Amino acid sequence: MSAPFIFTYGPQVISGPGEALCLASLLPPGPVLFVTDRQIIELGLAAGALLALEQSGRRVILADDIEADPSRATLERTAELGREGAAASVVGFGGGSPMDVAKLAAYLLGSGEDLDAIWGVGQTSGAGLPLVLVPTTAGTGSEATPVAIITLPGDEKRGVSSPALVAGHALLDPTLTLGLPRAVTAATGIDAMVHAIEAYTSARLKNPLSDMLAREALQLLAANLLPACETPGNLAAREAMLLGAHLAGVAFANAPVGGVHALAYPLGGRFHVPHGLSNALMLPHVLNFNMDAALDLYAELGPLVDPALGGLGRQAQARGLLETLRSLAERSGMPSRLSQVGVGPQDLDQLAADAMLQQRLLSNNPRPITQSDARQLYEAAL
Repeated sequence: MSAPFIFTYGPQVISGPGEALCLASLLPPGPVLFVTDRQIIELGLAAGALLALEQSGRRVILADDIEADPSRATLERTAELGREGAAASVVGFGGGSPMDVAKLAAYLLGSGEDLDAIWGVGQTSGAGLPLVLVPTTAGTGSEATPVAIITLPGDEKRGVSSPALVAGHALLDPTLTLGLPRAVTAATGIDAMVHAIEAYTSARLKNPLSDMLAREALQLLAANLLPACETPGNLAAREAMLLGAHLAGVAFANAPVGGVHALAYPLGGRFHVPHGLSNALMLPHVLNFNMDAALDLYAELGPLVDPALGGLGRQAQARGLLETLRSLAERSGMPSRLSQVGVGPQDLDQLAADAMLQQRLLSNNPRPITQSDARQLYEAAL
């Protein structure tokens, strides 16, 4: 008999090629704050959705200057745009950064609360504006989660986690991911796999429903990562990746991520390494560190990434998980060492100190990670 648990499913999901063109039908009348980034606009990925919104008679307030690892200033500027334009709803269109900004902007606009009052877990008391999220990468799962991460001055990443940030709808349109460069497909795909693995092995709030979604997500992602990288126009692989990333997002929204993410965040903050790549760089080292504490769980996941592991013993299945993930990252073209992204031995102490600020995540890891452990893990990844 399992322990009592609470599970939240998240937004209503609408999945299928071309569904982004139906965006307007999900929104109330009135101006819409459309949060995205300039690359999305330049690639033309948002053109159909923007045209559909305009043809519906809505005025679009475009916030297209969202950077990777978005800053507090960017968030506040975006919210002010929505306030000045009397936005009645918000759309987040893009990767994790635009979606995170959209989630917080929608909440701040609807609730009138101050950002400094809601940092952390469950600190909100109001309700946001109607929100629709449209991912253009198969990775972050941000469209599924109640979490938004902002980079503060000093390169500290700080988050808000609250059910009030969950979108009303998530639109999964695989045609939006067809043009992704191989490097982005690989990094975001590995990121989603980390979400599934860390949800499945979370020391807190792991439950049968999050386990079910994490397993299905990992199986979809492992089977389709290389096809999506090697055949960019493979719509079936893209659709499977997008669904896998979403399921992993729902899983870790309920069973939170741990040490890989805690050690990845300082790489993004200090060195502006893309989030998915940061996770890929730290994944094998943190899994190896956790091996004794999470052996049985890793063994259960091994055959999902490589069916050939199914008939082996637990130790071989757990080790096989780590080696298969390492191989997938390498074959997809990902860098494997921190030195390849500008990190040197002189940076290890600062990175380890920064990682200790992520206690919200470290508390979920199957094995405690001290500052000394963190330094050794960064050194191993160097």
